[in-house]
Amino acid sequence: MSEESQLLTRCLYFTASRFARNITKLAEKAFDADDLAPTYLYLIMTVRFHPNITQKELCRRLSIAPSTSTRFIDKLEGRKLVTRTAGGKETYIALTDEGEKVYTRFRQSLEVLFERYSEILGREFSADLSKMLHEASNKLEQNP
Repeated sequence: MSEESQLLTRCLYFTASRFARNITKLAEKAFDADDLAPTYLYLIMTVRFHPNITQKELCRRLSIAPSTSTRFIDKLEGRKLVTRTAGGKETYIALTDEGEKVYTRFRQSLEVLFERYSEILGREFSADLSKMLHEASNKLEQNP
């Protein structure tokens, strides 16, 4: 193995970025039906599981900045998929009926995505990798 290959292979940043680009391509194909980037769909899913979630909690759960969440919520609100209500110092996000329909289609698309990458990587390897990445992300977030 060349020095370049060794450096790239052991560099978690490069490897994770490369993996993210590849899995994003698969996700975009699987989630193509609603003309929304995967991150928007995960926001919809989070709101679905946590009705009237605060914007602050939504940011924490998705590991996104408040400015990013505002931009995402603005777009989803413009498409009538979520509603935003103010209550004191907090902003609460909820799904509309149309947002519920998008969630249902997204949930089906998730199964397609799981099947696609499991076929390529293997079911057990996919489950193990997902678990390890989740744990690694949690550790990195706890120790910035």
